Amino acid sequence: MGSLTSPRPSAGAGAGVGAAEAPKAASRPVIDPGELGRLFVSQRGHLDHFFDHLDLSRAAAFAQALLDAPGAVFFSGVGKSGIVAHKLSQTLASLGFARSAFLAPVDALHGDIGALFPGDLLVLLSKSGSSEELLGLVPCARAKGAYLIAVTSVEGNPLAALCDMNVHLPLQRELCPFNLAPVTSTTIQMVFGDTVIAALMAAKELTREQYAANHPAGKIGKSLIFKVKDVMKKQEELPICKEGDMIMDQLTELTSKGCGCLLVVDDKYLLIGTFTDGDLRRTLKANGAAIFNLTVGQMCNRNPRTIRPDAMAVEAMQKMESPPSAVQFLPVVDDQNIVIGIITLHGLVSAGL
Repeated sequence: MGSLTSPRPSAGAGAGVGAAEAPKAASRPVIDPGELGRLFVSQRGHLDHFFDHLDLSRAAAFAQALLDAPGAVFFSGVGKSGIVAHKLSQTLASLGFARSAFLAPVDALHGDIGALFPGDLLVLLSKSGSSEELLGLVPCARAKGAYLIAVTSVEGNPLAALCDMNVHLPLQRELCPFNLAPVTSTTIQMVFGDTVIAALMAAKELTREQYAANHPAGKIGKSLIFKVKDVMKKQEELPICKEGDMIMDQLTELTSKGCGCLLVVDDKYLLIGTFTDGDLRRTLKANGAAIFNLTVGQMCNRNPRTIRPDAMAVEAMQKMESPPSAVQFLPVVDDQNIVIGIITLHGLVSAGL
């Protein structure tokens, strides 16, 4: 006999006892804009509490300790406070006037504490001031001769009692509904640390050039370091012609140098003017076949924008974009108006500016 097949349930079947119920679609959580707005208002209130109750004299003493540090400045912390400590150490190091690094508390007890020397500062960030990892690090760091500073938010905590200095960061409560997740305390730590670092920059009278020296690869550093002479074309790369040259005889020079223009000079390389591919199109439209009888000097712009080689490259870009209309290049001239180069918008973009 053949095998029996189960009968298919008819439409509407399964409504009786024992029929399997169709699973209900899980409801998708939805953010309530009103509730989100109330949270932002609450967070602002918590931050206002911090600003209103911060002991500025103690904050100034902390900043002065960092400023006067005879050695390196280390930051340490556990969990989210450790992330803030890591960020603050990197920011301080990037300014170049203090050796700074993050010291992981567990790794420190397994050899990394060897980086600490007498006179170094160790800043310990902790909301509660009761992290076992930091409490275990304190006696070892003290034995190395480091000066210890606790930055905490709970009054009367054990870490503050063990350190040479304590800075209290007033914390009303965490924004977390359980008052547990560090969503306000870490914000306060970051605001405090970054503001102190800004005060150090002011006290040290840090210059833009000093700042840029430690950021050479980024756009910030390039805009503060690169000068026109670093990115300009020069010598045989220049699209040079004389004012008596016929326009049609200079088409190769106009197109082959990739600048979109001609630099019109006299016998001593003094700049007379510029002639662009746009000028060529306008001249051709206005004169037709008569263009064959025109010299570059007859149609060139005799009052072009120029720039000096020691100007900042970012200044060249600003000058190109300035009114009444943007241009794609600037002749580079010396004090006697002698052409020594050309800087193009394409060259600035290629340089990362």
